Amino acid sequence: MVTSNAFTNFQFSLSSSLQHYPSTPRRFSFPIAISTTSRLSTTSLAPHCGQSPRLSLTRRLLLPSVSGIWDAVTGGNNSTREAIIAIRRGMQLFRQGDVLGSVVEFDKAIELDPRQKAYLWQRGLSLYYLNRFEDGAEQFRLDVAKNPNDTEEAIWCFLCEAPLYGVDEARKRFLEVGRDPRPVMREVYTLFKEGGDPEKLVAAFSGKGNQDDEYFYASLYAGLYYESLDKADAAQHYLVAACQSPYAQRSDDYMGSLAKVHCLCRQWSTDSNTA
Repeated sequence: MVTSNAFTNFQFSLSSSLQHYPSTPRRFSFPIAISTTSRLSTTSLAPHCGQSPRLSLTRRLLLPSVSGIWDAVTGGNNSTREAIIAIRRGMQLFRQGDVLGSVVEFDKAIELDPRQKAYLWQRGLSLYYLNRFEDGAEQFRLDVAKNPNDTEEAIWCFLCEAPLYGVDEARKRFLEVGRDPRPVMREVYTLFKEGGDPEKLVAAFSGKGNQDDEYFYASLYAGLYYESLDKADAAQHYLVAACQSPYAQRSDDYMGSLAKVHCLCRQWSTDSNTA
């Protein structure tokens, strides 16, 4: 039998490794289309066997191996195993564009093993696309409380709270986290926390000398920053660019799928011939 301390230590390691009230909240002025049957194209979602020049362990790639370790630690507890399976199903549904279905699976995982809730950053992402901003913010705050070094969860908490409280108030509530080892994410964190110019962010991580993943993350978060300001045209420009980036096309990174799901939910074409 595993002690609660052992579980906490293991889950903290897992979360670290996987790194990623008021009146009616503001709704975005551009369309948000969620369907339990919608699917992205097979081409856009299929994992690519090509590798980035720099070895990187993505959130998506680590989950199966970590779940196997947890099975070994727990002695194969059925509820825990079933919860992990539900999380994996939820992640796959999200990748396919079924955001609502993904939340059903993530909630099922919590029912099976309530201890999972504080680490389900994937659920927080899905809640954002369902306009469940308060629930999403709660999810990310729970996650950061367990893993105070997750830059992306702090940013996503802000993205959930901006529609609820406004950008200025959300910035006052911004979660403090440890220093991210990725230069691009350190710049993104500063942009969201203090304000700035997203175009300069993307320019800084474009061209020779920069990794594909850096350009992808700069474009992704530049688009999300503009979305928090309700600037739909600028958000679309950078989110589509993120989708069309080499990294998003060939990587198995969960955030690459998120960029595609984002464009699907906003009904933005990612076809390079029409974008």
